[in-house]
Amino acid sequence: MTQLTSTNPATGDVVWTGPEATPVEVAAAVAAARVAFPDWADRPRQDRVDAVKRYQAVLKAHADGLAETIANETGKPLWEAKTEVAAMVGKVDISIRAYDERTGGRTTETGFGRAVLRHRPHGVATVLGPFNFPGHLPNGHIVPALLAGDTVVFKPSEETPAVGALMAEAFAEADLPAGVVNLVQGGREVGAALLDLPIDALMFTGSGAAGAHFRRKFADDPHVILALELGGSNPLVVWDAADAEAVAGIAVQSAFITTGQRCSCARRLIVPEGPQGDAIVEAIAALADRLVFAPWTSAPEPYAGPLISEKAAAAALAALQQRIDAGARVIRASGPVSNLPGAFVRPAIIDVTGVEVPDEEMFAPFLQVTRVPGFEAAIAAANATRYGLSAGLVSDDPAHWERFVRRIRAGVVNFNRPTTGAAGDMPFGGLGASGNHRPSAYYAADYCAYPVASFEADAVRNIESEIKGLRT
Repeated sequence: MTQLTSTNPATGDVVWTGPEATPVEVAAAVAAARVAFPDWADRPRQDRVDAVKRYQAVLKAHADGLAETIANETGKPLWEAKTEVAAMVGKVDISIRAYDERTGGRTTETGFGRAVLRHRPHGVATVLGPFNFPGHLPNGHIVPALLAGDTVVFKPSEETPAVGALMAEAFAEADLPAGVVNLVQGGREVGAALLDLPIDALMFTGSGAAGAHFRRKFADDPHVILALELGGSNPLVVWDAADAEAVAGIAVQSAFITTGQRCSCARRLIVPEGPQGDAIVEAIAALADRLVFAPWTSAPEPYAGPLISEKAAAAALAALQQRIDAGARVIRASGPVSNLPGAFVRPAIIDVTGVEVPDEEMFAPFLQVTRVPGFEAAIAAANATRYGLSAGLVSDDPAHWERFVRRIRAGVVNFNRPTTGAAGDMPFGGLGASGNHRPSAYYAADYCAYPVASFEADAVRNIESEIKGLRT
């Protein structure tokens, strides 16, 4: 039996250890979900609402322990882990509202009787969770799926199994029926085994490369609905903004929060050529120099922690060096953080103006600067990516915003706010390599159930008079 172990990337301490699910156990989890589905789907809506409200109460009761586990397993500061747990709690009420608004019923009276709109669940939904928000992001799939009447098989990231285990315990404590939520632990092989089984939906948050693989895998199986929440090469355009220090705060929160491990982080900064752009970049670099990256137990509390692992740090630094070798100019160099484990890296700022660099996401606190001669060129540079998750404009000119929001190709587009700004009561998702046009958050209800249109009459009646072209 293969053992799975997670460690705190800030200290190297073991956080959780347990067995990986075997192929037999994975199959049993899917079978249990399949058996539980009819009863769960047929229950009155209020039963399912009551169940997720009980789960919400459990989350509230164990909020402190869950936040500490998130901080230990991801390395993120405790302040951020607490906001993640709060988002998990809040997601329940938001999902109930979204279910009613986006997938509720409607009846319209007609001459023959009535036209009725209903929504029905898909069946067994597989949820593959990420490591960066190991509670909030899978929670954002699971709760709407349960409300819709789907049953769930949940595989957390192999980097954060302890958080997944606590979520499964919370559902069990909430007294959901057996088989409605099923946990399987493991890495890529466990995920592959799960997706080879008969499922009805795949809800995934992760990299663009993984999302592309899932598209190919299920291309000939349209029965399986895919909801893919993927990464981005997100642009932040700064144009005609006089206060460079104010710009710097927005840019830092866009690029470096969560150590750059948010899919909505700004990866590209687009500024004017000349002194205005220089002042902006200098202000951002100066503020980045003041950011504290340290273990969450440090005092005072740090801005951010490490990347998820030393392996992730090595890969990110190699991708950064590839761009430098191609001709990018270093404004702020990255590298290890003094006297801390290898998962810690310093924020980097490089100028890639005129340099051909890969259109790939660097999941780290690295920002690439591009200088352009005009606002039209800025929009063109912002759209020059196969991704389309988030984008932002910082400007004192509202006319620029009106132009930008019409022309930019992204699912989350912010004005004078960080690119990482999002809300559970709004849609969240992207285009191109960033998703498949099924945004999550408030719109998760859309992919958890399918609409059924019915035309109904209370009695059988002869409709021969409606049939044209009959012989008399």
